[in-house]
Amino acid sequence: MTEQTHRYDVVVVGGGVAGLSAAVSAAENGARVALLERSPEAETGGNTRYTEAFLRMKSLDEVADGFEDALVDDFMGHPDPSIVNDAALPPRRQSGLYRATHTVDPDYVAVLSENAPPTLHWMSGHGVRFDFMPTPFLTRSTTRMAPVGGGLAIVETMGKAARGLGVEFHFETTARRLAFSDRGVTGVVAHTPAGPAVFEGAAVLASGGYQGNFELMARYHGDRALTCRPVAKGGNYNKGEGLEMALALGAATAGNFALFHAEPIDPRSGEPEAAIFCFPYGVLVNKEGRRFVDEARGTVDAWYERTTRAIQAQTEGIAWAILDQQGLAVPNLMAGVRTDVPPVTASSIGELARLLGLPAADVERTVEAYNAACPPSDGFDHSAPDGLATTGLDVPKSNWSRPVAQGPFAAYPIMAANVFSFGGLKTTSAAEVVDRDGRPMTGLYAAGELTGLYYSNYTGSTSVLRGATFGRIAGANAAAHAAAGV
Repeated sequence: MTEQTHRYDVVVVGGGVAGLSAAVSAAENGARVALLERSPEAETGGNTRYTEAFLRMKSLDEVADGFEDALVDDFMGHPDPSIVNDAALPPRRQSGLYRATHTVDPDYVAVLSENAPPTLHWMSGHGVRFDFMPTPFLTRSTTRMAPVGGGLAIVETMGKAARGLGVEFHFETTARRLAFSDRGVTGVVAHTPAGPAVFEGAAVLASGGYQGNFELMARYHGDRALTCRPVAKGGNYNKGEGLEMALALGAATAGNFALFHAEPIDPRSGEPEAAIFCFPYGVLVNKEGRRFVDEARGTVDAWYERTTRAIQAQTEGIAWAILDQQGLAVPNLMAGVRTDVPPVTASSIGELARLLGLPAADVERTVEAYNAACPPSDGFDHSAPDGLATTGLDVPKSNWSRPVAQGPFAAYPIMAANVFSFGGLKTTSAAEVVDRDGRPMTGLYAAGELTGLYYSNYTGSTSVLRGATFGRIAGANAAAHAAAGV
């Protein structure tokens, strides 16, 4: 079948926050823009459509305290100092090895921090409203804002803005590979409902991670691929073509391909982000009926990801949060329970274990040992780490340790959901994709979850923020590249 050719200045792949921001920005800068989206129009937006889209901000004018440090201080292994010390040099003196290294670029983080507030004001100018919205986190380590209406409001409002600027949307259109010549990347080859087509123009890849591609998940995460799933339906559209087509042209990577952003969800629920954040006020047990992790090492927003990884490491990647009436009475507890399926309940721990299909005697021994190790409950404070720690247990609990003894009892199953993959494309602070020799790839830009930034732990409430910020930057620079006729 003959490929149809469509000529634009900028071709954006992906219709989430990064892609929409890129499309609007490019169009505002005078470019003729196409946006390619694999999903039907009714489900456009990828992960953005389903997220509450919390933003690590103190106000619309200022990022949260410690914003940059939280990102650059993430453990990135032990990189070679003879390479990464180039970060202190002016860009023109930095080696190609440094520019292509997988570690975070401090300049990228600085640009994110500096440009996040004006980006949110820019989105506000297009009709997105931001405020301090309720979070599911019962204890918090930072400040957060969110769009009123969540990510869906971003998709609808920025989508309307894009259409008003003349952006042409192509739904059920999947990018397959990049077109390139001696001038660099010149477009995107895609499959459309009418057949294969070439969309000519500078390319902005904003197609998310690969959590919806089981083969890539197994390639990068091994057995863990079987015991997780995308956190929301939109993630199933993220099948990794953006990553694959850039790697095929020699793109460099950043972030940790061995990990993904893990969120604790109820496996019984089909709701987006059916999160369970109440476990610090009870105990977690695995299929063997044993505790295996400190449920309460600190504020839940800072520790839930590492706890979720510990859950995924258990047999069949599952655990159960058990709470008694005292735990269930914690003020606002249900704000941290986003599942639409009620808990399993029983009058005794043994009966509860049997209903869960767990070895009753082992669960009873586990709970009894935990209860005996709890301190007096004086000083219990549900709203902040209170230092009420167990004593004498091989697996301690550092805070909020009160006996699980007042029936009836309730249990929620928890598994790991993949919110997005940590590993992705390396980009400059101008959103240019970098090749493995550290050179920007002419005509190729990327933003959002497709780009690598995180390594050992997700810096909460930064994903949507960087998608918007670097989407805007990518769109403007792609438009400038097209206008220059390079």
